[in-house]
Amino acid sequence: MARELELDLVEISPNAKPPVCKIINYKKFVYDKKKRDKLQKAKASKVVVKEIRFGPNTDDHDYQFKKKHAIKFLKDGAKLKAYVFFKGRSIIFKDQGEILLLRLAQDLEEYGKLEQMPKLMGKRMTIFIQPKKK
Repeated sequence: MARELELDLVEISPNAKPPVCKIINYKKFVYDKKKRDKLQKAKASKVVVKEIRFGPNTDDHDYQFKKKHAIKFLKDGAKLKAYVFFKGRSIIFKDQGEILLLRLAQDLEEYGKLEQMPKLMGKRMTIFIQPKKK
């Protein structure tokens, strides 16, 4: 039948019992499949991670300024990575850094959800905040 219509016999679902075949133009089938895959890939959401850096002794004005940026990032749908960087001997202020990050998480509670508690890795104490769904 496919030869009579000058088309191709294409196996659509080889695992089905019995296998499913269609009589179609194979080149057009491949073109449409590529087009669908490309469209599906474009629709897939890309996770954007924005970073905000603090010092262990960050002043209140600087904190408010950075908090405002964090709110903007979360409203735009980006994931937020906030971290306190300890330089040199400032590692003795670990507790201040943790308090600062927890304060930020509490202030941003209505815009995003805390993914993990503050975690110290090397000279950085980090938290991740995921934006809330609209």
